[in-house]
Order: sequence, then C-alpha cells, then structure tokens
Amino acid sequence: MTNQEERDLERAQTPRSSGRDDFRRPPSLRNAEGALRTVGFELEFSGLSLDEVSSALRSALGGEPQTLSVAEQQLEVEGLGRFKVELDWSYLKRKAAQAAEADSETDWVDLLSQAAAFLVPTEVVCPPIPITELAVLHPMTKALRQAGAVGTEESLLAAYGVHINPEIPRLDAETLDAYLRAFALLQWWLVEAHEVDLTRKVSPYIDLYSEAYIVQLLSRETPDLDQIFNDYLEHNASRNRSLDMLPLLAELDAERVRGAVDDPKIGARPTFHYRLPNCQIERPDWSLAASWNRWCVVEDLAHRPADLHALGGEFLAAASRPILGVSRSDWVERMETWLKDRGLV
Repeated sequence: MTNQEERDLERAQTPRSSGRDDFRRPPSLRNAEGALRTVGFELEFSGLSLDEVSSALRSALGGEPQTLSVAEQQLEVEGLGRFKVELDWSYLKRKAAQAAEADSETDWVDLLSQAAAFLVPTEVVCPPIPITELAVLHPMTKALRQAGAVGTEESLLAAYGVHINPEIPRLDAETLDAYLRAFALLQWWLVEAHEVDLTRKVSPYIDLYSEAYIVQLLSRETPDLDQIFNDYLEHNASRNRSLDMLPLLAELDAERVRGAVDDPKIGARPTFHYRLPNCQIERPDWSLAASWNRWCVVEDLAHRPADLHALGGEFLAAASRPILGVSRSDWVERMETWLKDRGLV
C-alpha cells in the first residue's frame, strides 16, 4: 500500500457525521493510476417532461440544455461534465434519432414521446463525479423533486430505480474477486437494507446471484481472470443483475462478453453497475447518499480479506446442509449483526 493509499484509508475510517445527506468515503479513494475514483449515477423517474427535467438541472447546476431529439437532451455543466436526459425507451429513441437525422419533425414521433412519458421512465444519466465530491449532486435531486419528479412508488409498471456506477480501484483478478465475494455475501441483506420495492423485486431487472453461483464463487481459492469470466458468464449471461458486471468485464475483453451475451446495450467501462436501490425522489427525506452509503458496505467488506474468508466459510457450511441449504432470513440476520458489531452500519 502506498503512502497516499494509507492516508486515504485513514481518512475513510475517521468517524463521520451521520447526517442522511453525507456521502461515505470507501477505503479505496483512488484508482490504479493514483487519480480519485469517479462515480456515475442514473436516476429513473416520471412526472416531468424532458424540457422540465432539463430546466430543473439548469436551475440547480447551470449549463445550457441541448435538444438532440424528442427523446433526448443533454446539458454540459462546467466542472462536472455532460448530463444526459432521455426517455428510457430504445425504440422511441431510435425513431426520434432517425427523424432528427432526416430533419423532419414527425408528428407521430412527438405524440409517441408524450404518451411514453406516462409509461416509461425519464432517465438522468450523470457524468462520472470524483468520489470525494458527490455532494454536488444534492441540488440536482432537490430541484427535480421541487419540479414534480416522482419515483419508484408511483409506478406499477416501470420499476424505477437508481443505478450506481463506481469506478473499480484496480482492474485485476484479486480486486474483482473481492468485490464479487463481498456483494454475494451481502446481496440478501442489501435487499432488506434498501427496502427494495415489491414492483422491483418481481421485475426481471435486478435479479440476484443464484446460490449455485455464490457457492462456486466462494469455493475457489485464488482465481485468475479467466476463471472469473467463465464462472460469471456461466451463471449471469444477462444485464439484469443487481450487480451487473458485464460492463466491467467488457472493459477487459469485450469480444468475450458479447460472445456470451448478445446485447448492444453493454458498454465497456471500468465500473461496477449496481442496480438495486429504489428511486424515491419525491420524498423530502430521500437522498442519493442513502443509496450510495449502502453500496459502501460492499466497498468496506471487499477490503477485509480475512473477514471475506471467514464469512465465506460460514456461508459454504450452511449451503452444504442436505435439503435445507442456506436460510435467507437467517443469513440476513447474521450479516446485520456482524455489520453492526463492526460499526459498518
């Protein structure tokens, strides 16, 4: 560990204010090049037109909105980067882009866009923000709330959520394996901690890792990248996972990923894609920090190799019981107690 990493770890473990709007700092603040890690957020909600969303972003962050089509706008914010605002419906976006390219304002595309606002979420895709500066996003969520944005609980169809894209500290087998183990051990607890809405639980978008994959994951000794790829793609050949690793794996070997999962939406980037949190933007007491801080429990456990080994052994022992296997409720209770005893929640 370098001197800078030691200083970062010390700051991350220093007691912090427990305010709901405080973004926790994980043990690793920097990437392999020594730069601050970045985090991207994606928010899904309804209740506002694209123009109203862009106006709210402008009032909170500055910048000048640019219309790309009836389904997409963007806002370049000085010092932060490009915020994208779009209707999350690939068919509509494709048709709108075709109309824009042909320089024709097609009435039916515009009408379809208006109708889609009631059926599909509007999505704000934030640029990567330095991990120590995430509080700059608070004015954005406040402005959207005040403008009338509504989230998860307002839709029985769309299962609106928050996606978090934290940059991985190091793109190597040891780091990948540690985060996968940490999430696998915590995934049931995270569902309860986030109070994931029923509409999202029953949707196909945030499936958890299977117990078979978790057992395979926890049983291996010192995996290399080839084994990590093989195991993950064998059990999780889909973007619809609570922790979607396909973008990160595609950063390492895009051809291998796309050979297993034929999905053009998979974009290669050195980040996790965490999809579990609700978007409850209409609530005055809701903050992006709450979603981020739950993810940080995964960050904390991933940096505790001895604890990963011990907890993994407990899980495997429970999984080996004939017929019964691992009791989900018992494991959630075990993790809740373990985390509280160590001051991680």
